[in-house]
Amino acid sequence: MGRVAAIGEQVRVAGFALAGVITLVAEEPGAVQEAWRNLPADVELVILTPAAADALGPALLEATTPLSAVMPS
Repeated sequence: MGRVAAIGEQVRVAGFALAGVITLVAEEPGAVQEAWRNLPADVELVILTPAAADALGPALLEATTPLSAVMPS
């Protein structure tokens, strides 16, 4: 079974760590893109903040894996 990761601003992703989610704090678009490129291979779901999803742009839509979900704003 794969793991879950969350990418985005610290205030929006920090709480996910309490549930065992890998939290990747990324405040700037470049940091979001770096976190996305360097996800561990066993991550099957990525939860993104709206800003993180915007930073990924077309890369998010083109990805077939991992599955991604965007938090409501």
